[in-house]
Amino acid sequence: MVSATFMKIVSPCWKPSTEGENSNSDGEDNGRVDGLLWYKDSGHHVSGEFSMAVVQANNQLEDCSQLESGPLSSLESGPQGTFVGIYDGHGGPEAARFVNDRLFDNIKTIHGAEFTSESCGISADVITRAFLETEEEFLSLVRNQWLNKPQIASAGSCCLVGIICSGLLYIANAGDSRVVLGRMENDVKEVKAVQLSSEHNASMEFVREELRALHPDDPQIVVLKHKVWRVKGIIQISRSIGDAYLKKVEFNREPLLPKFRLPEPFHKPILLAEPTVSVQRLYPEDQFLIFASDGLWEHLSNQEAVDIVHNCPRNGVARKLVKAALHEAAKKREMRYSDLKKIDRGVRRHFHDDITVIILFLDSYLISRSSWDGPLISVRGGAGICGSANT
Repeated sequence: MVSATFMKIVSPCWKPSTEGENSNSDGEDNGRVDGLLWYKDSGHHVSGEFSMAVVQANNQLEDCSQLESGPLSSLESGPQGTFVGIYDGHGGPEAARFVNDRLFDNIKTIHGAEFTSESCGISADVITRAFLETEEEFLSLVRNQWLNKPQIASAGSCCLVGIICSGLLYIANAGDSRVVLGRMENDVKEVKAVQLSSEHNASMEFVREELRALHPDDPQIVVLKHKVWRVKGIIQISRSIGDAYLKKVEFNREPLLPKFRLPEPFHKPILLAEPTVSVQRLYPEDQFLIFASDGLWEHLSNQEAVDIVHNCPRNGVARKLVKAALHEAAKKREMRYSDLKKIDRGVRRHFHDDITVIILFLDSYLISRSSWDGPLISVRGGAGICGSANT
């Protein structure tokens, strides 16, 4: 039995397509902007098709994202595949933008420097080292700008990465973005949601236990504040790139804003930049992957998101998913979606967060390939969003 709630969410998928809603005239360009909404309805990556969408809520868009399809190494003879990055910034856009510029290049460079005929593919170690290298580069930037721009020390970014290479899926996560797999259950002929990442958020008990184990001498490492668990009473996430004020004691002092300054010095980083990495083989029943910042998952469950993607045409489905989340955000505030659309950036943050979605469709006959003869694809999500509120 299909629920009324689900029908309400996906019913627009079965309406006749109209120009501008489901048209695919953007080809292989870098997407389109409609006020606070950016989208690229359709494109091709090494292992199938993709769809992307971003909606802004903050005064400055703090979500960054990218899709790269082609070489995964600085060497011409290196592996080829698809890279996805979701970078959910906080405290400003600086860290997310930096990661968007540097992380993928660091993966390619580190792989190229360590390439051997025995280890031609991407590895979990290469990905982890690229995260840590990107972290060190950003901390160096903070150090260089400290005197003129001290608030950059409070900028950080959650980082979720997915790489498809030679039939394997690598997931690396630091923060609370999430990737969900849509998998066909052949016995019931339904597509089930399988969460592939775990959030590093203090609201989760295992995260609080990890923090307490890493900081046994600090009884205030996690604090319940206004019914929300926070690291040092300040931030919910336990892993990120950036947040230098919680990594290096040299940045936790004036002229940083008082709300970020801790009363006691610390002797080791409070937050970690090292990601949790998993590797798994992809199978024919694996239909698609939904990568999204937590702005989406605040309003849609894993299964609701998978149902929408499964039941909608591929073209424009990321935009459908973002709009479904916005409908839910409006409903929670007892307002109409049409009224939510009129609210401008900045004020909009009181209703929902920035939301970024990248959907990778997995065509089984393509996912095991290690070479790609199509055009190189490089797309940055959200480029060119203006201040208009027409989404």
